[in-house]
Amino acid sequence: MSKAIGLVTRACAVLALCASVAITLRAQTFATLFIFDGPDGRGPQAALVQGADGNLYGTTYYGGPGCGSCFTGGTIFKITPGGKLTTLYTFGAEGDGPNQLALADDGYFYGTANYGGGAYEYGTVFKITRSGALTTLYTFCTQSGCTGSKGPSGPLVQAADHNFYGTAGGGAYDYGTVFTVTPAGALTTLYSFCNQEGCPNGVGVTPHAGLVQASNGDFYGTTNETIFKITPSGTLTTLYTFSCASACLDGAAASGLVQATDGDFYGTTSQGGANCPASDCGTVFRITPRGTLTTLYSFCAQGYPSCTDGERPLAPLIQATDGNFYGTTQYGGTNGVGTVFRITPSGTLTTLYSFCAQVGCLDGEYPQGALVQATNGDLYGTTAQGGSYDNAGTIFRLSVGLGPFVKTQPHNGKVGAPIMILGTDLTGATSVTFNGTPAAFTIVSATEITTTVPAGATTGEVRVTTPGGTLASGGPFLVAP
Repeated sequence: MSKAIGLVTRACAVLALCASVAITLRAQTFATLFIFDGPDGRGPQAALVQGADGNLYGTTYYGGPGCGSCFTGGTIFKITPGGKLTTLYTFGAEGDGPNQLALADDGYFYGTANYGGGAYEYGTVFKITRSGALTTLYTFCTQSGCTGSKGPSGPLVQAADHNFYGTAGGGAYDYGTVFTVTPAGALTTLYSFCNQEGCPNGVGVTPHAGLVQASNGDFYGTTNETIFKITPSGTLTTLYTFSCASACLDGAAASGLVQATDGDFYGTTSQGGANCPASDCGTVFRITPRGTLTTLYSFCAQGYPSCTDGERPLAPLIQATDGNFYGTTQYGGTNGVGTVFRITPSGTLTTLYSFCAQVGCLDGEYPQGALVQATNGDLYGTTAQGGSYDNAGTIFRLSVGLGPFVKTQPHNGKVGAPIMILGTDLTGATSVTFNGTPAAFTIVSATEITTTVPAGATTGEVRVTTPGGTLASGGPFLVAP
């Protein structure tokens, strides 16, 4: 039976078996919020996303009712900040293996399933309400021998044009694609990657991560070998190719990117690096919009020599409200089963938490998804395994002393565009400003305000004045031309 752990906190250890936390921060606590058991889901591999109701929503890649130990299906769930989990949807013939959800400006969550959904089982695009009503919007590759997109593995991103953009396998050369899909389900393949000499715009093989829309309106993403930029109309430019011909000192197999407040992009690779270029160690890097890459940190293998910093970061980084980046590694740490880390923009890394593999540990093993910072300031994440003898994974919270803030959804828009503002304790708010320009607003609940981008607004922070103080957005809101 699954276990809602609630407020089981660990300052420096888990049941005295995991004295593994390298703490150099302010008050820091780790809590296991929920342990999966199979029927309520198995193997959460993607990041959580905060909804307008203040709860967190996510997916498990396998499991569901009647599927305690099987590795098919998958679920969509809701979990409160206190750890109460509700399974909203269980996949069957209409999809298999759901990826990370994306909260859209219409209030729905949109996502993709990696498999299933038709005779050829190449995946789907779907939307789902907060109450669990799911609609399949698109089924990939329904014809035999089709050359379109198939098998999406990364999250969708909603762009300023209100459409969604993502990556998948398949395509004209069968090495992956970039696609766009409307909220109604009309899908267009924008670009097909290839792996032959003479390929347009360089060689790129199989994009696994999602895209990020930058402040210039273009999208940035990664393949196993490259970092690229692509316009909304499909013109692709290869910005950087990882140099693995002799040794992968700069890394290999990059995750997704995040654009930081300094305008540059930050990311991780799950392989290579200065310490073990031929192994699954990995790096953290920074790359400018023009393609100049700097390796900020190289992870090292367990025991090389006595490394405990982590190994193989699979997920993108997030930039938190303190300006630093936070991420996870799948392996490594004191116990070899993964870590949570913080890294400054200049490359100083601190291991915040090492997961544990001993009998009795409840915190989980092998995190694969990115973290999310909720508007209460805390970090939330998942582990793909561990937590109990069922080995089905966990949901955890890490508090590092960061205060509450507000999020805008979407993060960009033209004057007059509708915007959701997510936060905590918003009841009684008296003002909303976009970089100092006042905006009319409606308080929907304690966790949601609706507004529109006011005339005269410019790119910058969104601020909400509440009875408890003024809350600023976690990053700048981009006012599109």
